[in-house]
Amino acid sequence: MLDLRRQYDSIAAEVLEAVGRVCASQQYILGAEVETLERELAAYCGVQDAVGCASGTDALWLALAAIGVQPGDQVLTTPFSFFASASSIARIGARPVFADIDPRTFNLDAAKVAAFLRAAPNNKLRALLPVHLYGQCADMDSFQDLADEFHLQVIEDAAQAIGASWQTTPKRMRPAGSMGSAAAFSFYPTKNLSAYGEAGLITTNDPDLANHLRRLRNHGSPRRYLHEEFGWNSRLDAMQAAVLRVKLKHIEDWNRARRDRALFYDRLFAESGLTAESGFESTAPIQLPFTLPPAHHVFHQYVIRAYRRDELRKFLSARKIGTEIYYPVPLHLQPCFVYLGYRQGDLPEAERAAREVLALPMFPELKEEEQRWVVTSIADFYC
Repeated sequence: MLDLRRQYDSIAAEVLEAVGRVCASQQYILGAEVETLERELAAYCGVQDAVGCASGTDALWLALAAIGVQPGDQVLTTPFSFFASASSIARIGARPVFADIDPRTFNLDAAKVAAFLRAAPNNKLRALLPVHLYGQCADMDSFQDLADEFHLQVIEDAAQAIGASWQTTPKRMRPAGSMGSAAAFSFYPTKNLSAYGEAGLITTNDPDLANHLRRLRNHGSPRRYLHEEFGWNSRLDAMQAAVLRVKLKHIEDWNRARRDRALFYDRLFAESGLTAESGFESTAPIQLPFTLPPAHHVFHQYVIRAYRRDELRKFLSARKIGTEIYYPVPLHLQPCFVYLGYRQGDLPEAERAAREVLALPMFPELKEEEQRWVVTSIADFYC
């Protein structure tokens, strides 16, 4: 699925120099290295402020806390995402509310959210939390319109989407992380921009919100031994910041390489006869990723729908081809969320996706002959 060694070999000298710089400084938590990364990532995402923290999960929780979500409030999000998208809501004491996904993009469906909001006015709902799944932005124009109509705030879960963007006007592309009240990024080692451990970051255009986030990540403290509120220990360490600064210089090239490999997969599948031009509801055994026209997709994952998915995965594993299922159990059916009252069949598109999706190997250093072997093997399975 992923060979991190290939990337490391290409930047090893830069990384070791950066790590040495931190060791020489003897400043390991926050400090100048983190502050510089925050400025660089704020500029990259086109926002005023960025606040580093310990993980993408903490980034979501901090963003929700900073905008004022309280115990007893509700936050609407997608049922088809990594667990943290919903657990961060529960962690703050609020209640996750789910709407179904767009079957083409796997992102939260704005039309279904609109129908939910208009059918049952809810004075406990405080925010929308769309996820830019697999590296493609959710329909942020529609979500912002709904937020304005229903007086809600928008938090972007951009954990998988560093470098992605959404075209809001014919001449304007807005980067992931610049379109809500705040946005949460993850730099987990498998991400497009990855640390060598856990790391996260929140972006915002609100300076007061940024200051609040900085207090919350540091025990609610604006300065040493003064605590204005209850916060958390979620500080970004300087070693991870230094590594991320090295990698940030390469992220555009790496994302471009991912897009190139996605196009090559598309071509190989078209040549194989495994797909059909008729689109999503075709009877072909493989359905390829779909990109909305306004979206600049950075392919954190290349995810297909596959007929007999589980059998196919075993077949590929026997040929030493890595795959993964993102995600096998929708969030509304996770055992820990049984108290929410959802049942099988409530969100059918998320449930169908969980039965059909399969992520294929995708990373910038993936070789064409490896991609050919993946697609040839899939064709062999269906023959």
